[in-house]
Amino acid sequence: MRSIQPTSQFAGDDGTADAELARLLDGYRTGAAALREVVARLAATRVLVPVLAELDVAETVVVDGQEMHVDKEASAGVVALAAPDGRRALPVFTSVAAMQAWRASARPVPVEATRAALSAVSEDWALLVLDPAGPVTVTVPRPAVWALAQGKEWRPALVPQQDGVVVDAEVAEAVRLAAEPVQHVVRVAAQPGRKAEVAVVLSIDAGLDRAGLDAVLRQVNARLGASEVVAERVDSLELRIAAAR
Repeated sequence: MRSIQPTSQFAGDDGTADAELARLLDGYRTGAAALREVVARLAATRVLVPVLAELDVAETVVVDGQEMHVDKEASAGVVALAAPDGRRALPVFTSVAAMQAWRASARPVPVEATRAALSAVSEDWALLVLDPAGPVTVTVPRPAVWALAQGKEWRPALVPQQDGVVVDAEVAEAVRLAAEPVQHVVRVAAQPGRKAEVAVVLSIDAGLDRAGLDAVLRQVNARLGASEVVAERVDSLELRIAAAR
């Protein structure tokens, strides 16, 4: 977190939220704006990172319906949120008012959102959580954090269509290319997940015993993990088994 330091660049910052980002966040709350639009605007704005002098007791905050534990990094006083799946998130704020609503004693350090993302990545923290106390809370997923850190446009793995959300064609093809060559895999499909962002649906040869099935799944997992497209664009995966016909 050494890169999170106040600079003269923000000497005249009055602590208010960027007007366009605030508009998009309100639209995200009502469904009128997509997360992709919020992240794109975030890339061009500054955020406030909270620094705490003390954190006497363990605390929790609720983000997207899930409890995240609050931890202070002793070396710098920078706060991390611990998600239920073990991943850590850096909380960032659009304004001083939004930070004070979360914790009045936090000291705001203004930085470009891209620098905040880069600092999170360097600490192996997977997520950013924007305005944990509202008025609109947004979890920025790992691929979007990586894109922000690299100054790249974030392309979500899931894209909306008229009849619902589908897996982006490039991601679906990368999943197919990774899983299809594995022996005993008959067909591969990529769908929006139930517990993860993307579900990889595998049709497997009938008659495999448990050991054989486990071996197939290990190979599929290894090949998915080695896919550059999957690593860059998919936040989380789940495997499903479908009967081969």
